[in-house]
Amino acid sequence: MVKDGRTGVTTPVLLPMGERAVLAELPSLSEVLALHARLMSSRPGGVVDLVPAARTVLVSFDPAQISATAVRAWIGSAPESRVMTAEEPARVVTIDVRYDGADLADTALLLGITPPALIDAHRTARWTVAFTGFAPGFGYLVSADWTFDVPRLPTPRTHVPPGAVGLAGGFTGAYPRATPGGWRLIGSTTARLFDPDASSPTLLAPGMSVRFRRVDEP
Repeated sequence: MVKDGRTGVTTPVLLPMGERAVLAELPSLSEVLALHARLMSSRPGGVVDLVPAARTVLVSFDPAQISATAVRAWIGSAPESRVMTAEEPARVVTIDVRYDGADLADTALLLGITPPALIDAHRTARWTVAFTGFAPGFGYLVSADWTFDVPRLPTPRTHVPPGAVGLAGGFTGAYPRATPGGWRLIGSTTARLFDPDASSPTLLAPGMSVRFRRVDEP
């Protein structure tokens, strides 16, 4: 990988993934987010999907509409994403959370703060969906406002209830369905994160902004 000294943009390593996709590898999640934003804002015809992950962006395309060579050239030269104007609505999803998680007190103690301080830090941070995975509808959310690195549980739970809101590393996320999991649980939500029968099955998609709103009602 090579970083352009003038722009500070890292040129990703591009790997073929069959005849219909190219995988762009980058050294950090922040550079993945930057590349994903650039690609989203300049997406040409024939590009079917953009799938970011922790260190990669998978670009799938239709060879009948655009060639692999053109896709690789576009990834390597995608312009900076334009700044949103005041007239354009931001894609913000608000998720109501009851901060009643089983690990709330222990996690606060581990981080050296009080539970109310942990709640305030979580709900006031401006979160972005970096990528999705693990289970349908599960979004890995990151924030420049979030300064904590939260270790996972030493032993994962065999059952995490749907709607549980957790922390792991620099991420937060909500479990869309019951599943095993090792994230530290600080709250719960009734938001419908995944609905297979809906026209848009997932509530969260990469690039969306998310705010957590504290509610106290059951």
